[in-house]
Amino acid sequence: MKAGKFILPIIILIGATLFFSIFIVKEVNQAIVLQFGDPKRIILKPGLNFKIPFIQNVVFLDKRVLNLDTPPEEVIASDQKRLIVDAFARFQIIDPLKFYISVGNERVARSRLATIINSRIRNVLGQQKLQTLLSEDRSKQMALIQQGVNNEAENFGIKIVDVRIKRADLPQANSDAIFRRMQTEREREAKEFRAKGAEMAVTITSTADKEVTVILAEAEKKSEIMKGEGDGLKNKIFADAFGQDPEFFGFYRAMQAYQKALIGGETSMILSPDSEFFKFFGNKQK
Repeated sequence: MKAGKFILPIIILIGATLFFSIFIVKEVNQAIVLQFGDPKRIILKPGLNFKIPFIQNVVFLDKRVLNLDTPPEEVIASDQKRLIVDAFARFQIIDPLKFYISVGNERVARSRLATIINSRIRNVLGQQKLQTLLSEDRSKQMALIQQGVNNEAENFGIKIVDVRIKRADLPQANSDAIFRRMQTEREREAKEFRAKGAEMAVTITSTADKEVTVILAEAEKKSEIMKGEGDGLKNKIFADAFGQDPEFFGFYRAMQAYQKALIGGETSMILSPDSEFFKFFGNKQK
């Protein structure tokens, strides 16, 4: 019975010792075994590992390629033009011992890297003109930035895989001024287009009116010519008819006179019965 009382605590002690002695390093991690804060072992391969319980502890570090977004930074180009640059970087911890000794953890490393990247961006881009920063030559500048950041990051056991500019904008005040200038320019162009359109409309309208006047004048001229030709032809026909039968022609002209004078009108005429006008009325006795 007395022996049984000691067996259970011993089993619990052994289990606790094993539990605190075993640790697993995953595929995405690398580990540093510390003894009272002093690094003792570096573990780079994944798997099951052991440490001295209660004396040693393990710090896990990510060995994947990590992303870092830096805060936007104002850069003054060599031509004194201002630009807001928003960059990001990708980095990897390649020396966990140097990393732990120099920066301690990932949070501090990110802060240090952001400062280095922004400083390097100002130094490199500040030597170029704004036009260069916005052209295809920007890739060369980014290579210089990456190289400079990498040289400093090696002191932290970090390798810079890539540095890129996500966005490069003018400061808000400059953007507003450019927008206002562009707006004014577009309004000026719109006024010019409207003025040219109005001028063209007046020209087209006046040309059309002139053409209409000319066409109407030509039409009236042709009408008068045709009318004159018709009257001439009519007179010729009458003359020919008169020449062939003067008596009939006189009768025809008298009938026309009767029609105009006596039909459909209220005008009164006083004529002598012996008037030539009535020579075709009735029979004259000889």
